[in-house]
Amino acid sequence: MNLIRRKSRNLFPDSNIFPIALLRDAAVTRFKSCQTPQIPLIKSLPASQVAHSGIQSHFFSTQSSKFPEYEMPSVTWGAIQGRKEKLVSKVIICDYLKGLGIVPDELENLELPSTIEVMKERVEFLQRLGLTIDDINEYPLMLGCSVRKNMQPVLVKLEKIGIPRTKLGEFIKSYPQVLHASVIVEIDPVAKFLRGLDVEKQDMGYVLQRYPELLGFKPEGTMSTSVAYLVSIGVSPRDIGPMVTQYPYLLGMRVGTTIKPIVDYLVSLGLPKKILARMLEKRAYILGYDLEETLRPNVESLISFGVRKEAIPSVIAQYPQILGLPLKAKLSTQQYFFNLKLKIDPEGFAQVVEKMPQIVSLNQNLILKPAEFLRGRGIPNDDVAKMVVKSPQLLVQRVELMKNSFYFFKSEMKRSMQELVEFPQYFTYSLESRIKPRYRKLETKGLKCNLDWFLNCSDLRFEERLKADLIETESVGPTFCLGGKLEMPGNQFVSDEEDESDNEILYRRTVSL
Repeated sequence: MNLIRRKSRNLFPDSNIFPIALLRDAAVTRFKSCQTPQIPLIKSLPASQVAHSGIQSHFFSTQSSKFPEYEMPSVTWGAIQGRKEKLVSKVIICDYLKGLGIVPDELENLELPSTIEVMKERVEFLQRLGLTIDDINEYPLMLGCSVRKNMQPVLVKLEKIGIPRTKLGEFIKSYPQVLHASVIVEIDPVAKFLRGLDVEKQDMGYVLQRYPELLGFKPEGTMSTSVAYLVSIGVSPRDIGPMVTQYPYLLGMRVGTTIKPIVDYLVSLGLPKKILARMLEKRAYILGYDLEETLRPNVESLISFGVRKEAIPSVIAQYPQILGLPLKAKLSTQQYFFNLKLKIDPEGFAQVVEKMPQIVSLNQNLILKPAEFLRGRGIPNDDVAKMVVKSPQLLVQRVELMKNSFYFFKSEMKRSMQELVEFPQYFTYSLESRIKPRYRKLETKGLKCNLDWFLNCSDLRFEERLKADLIETESVGPTFCLGGKLEMPGNQFVSDEEDESDNEILYRRTVSL
């Protein structure tokens, strides 16, 4: 071995491996021509000397690539270089990048290819994906990725997962770090984890496009912990997949610093975990609301506008989105409008919010139409205000349906207007499926009763009342009387059941959130 080393030193007395001047001349020649000829780096040496020195030249072409759809150019790695030769090559490549407008400062400690042609191919490949020079400058480290060993396998895998080829460029722009990822070690485990959560195959691409940083997480780390905690508070495992599809960011949230504090706070307000779990299943994005900047201030705003603390859980259960609204401004606007146009004072407005919190987001022109209809029937403004406070759902009724119900009330039932004022929920029931059938049965039995007695009960309870052939003494009605089934965007209310506990009422209202 010592003999071989001595021979090697004698062969190249001025360099560790081979003459520097020859390498520099060859590199400068390639830089000026911008071509890819296979220039022998050591022309002056006999073949025997080259063999003894252990120098090898490796040339690599992607023309026979397994992924021809990406139209990969040839890649020339050049010769194995020594320390000095690498420095020369780095200077030449950095000058080339600067000429394109790319700032190579972050590439200082990165191992760059030995030839300018390889770097040119990387730049052109990224540009074919749709990336601009500015995009590359946002994350220049992507230029350290081999096209064949890194970029190409990653892109093929992403396309198989479900990201359309036309969207790959946008995906790389949003998360360029993925080009460094290992398909087997990093991307595949995340994809399998998502499928294991019952994320539908056709939704995989959508999930990753919304939150590409998921590919940087370890399945056994934050993601698994978040899922386990949600299941522990009552979220159904079968609903985790839809939750992730709706709001994939929950998989990147730390339990101790993000998810648990939100859950603990909402539970401290009086919201049962069972109800909270149902809310999260349908509205997973609630976990994205900032606790100190959004959740607490919004709850405090509700209280400051007169909503009772004990009513806060009901308000949240009915309209979870209220936690993330710019609530103080919305409450101020609507309270002023209710006072000015509907003659409802702040106390009455607070009652309206408790019974139907969606009112804070309703269009004011929509609100006015039902109120104007009632006024047009001769009902005084003060009585209209009382009706709205008793049943805010009046404000989202279609005027055409209200006309039909009112006509039946006056022409068929022949009742006084005072009954409507006392039981405005009459307009929230379906004329054809509830009011008419039940009234016909009352006529057949010859019974006389108020609107509340025969409308505000389930079908089973109504039949029991008919069989009793009497009208029992009226008890104090529920404080949250919604009338018939009310449909709103993203919400439904049903009030057919009776004798329910507070938790059961909250649960029923959130099942269809």
